[in-house]
Amino acid sequence: MSQEFNIGATVRIIALPTYLKTADPMPMLLSPSRLELGTIGLITDRKPGNYWVVKFDRSSFLIEDRYLEVVNS
Repeated sequence: MSQEFNIGATVRIIALPTYLKTADPMPMLLSPSRLELGTIGLITDRKPGNYWVVKFDRSSFLIEDRYLEVVNS
C-alpha cells in the first residue's frame, strides 16, 4: 500500500528504517540514528519502488513511503 505525496509536501518520520540511503549521485548507507522519530522534512522528488527524496536539515535521504506521514499545518 503506497501513499501519494506531492512534491513540496512537508512530511514527518513515523518509524525509522533499518538504514538510511543518501540521495546523492553516489549514495551511501548510513545508520538511522542520524534522524529521530518526528523529524520534519520536505519531499523533493519521487523515485521508483515507493521511495521519496526527503530533504532534512542535514541532508537528503531516500525514504520509503511507509516511514512517512504528511504534516497538516
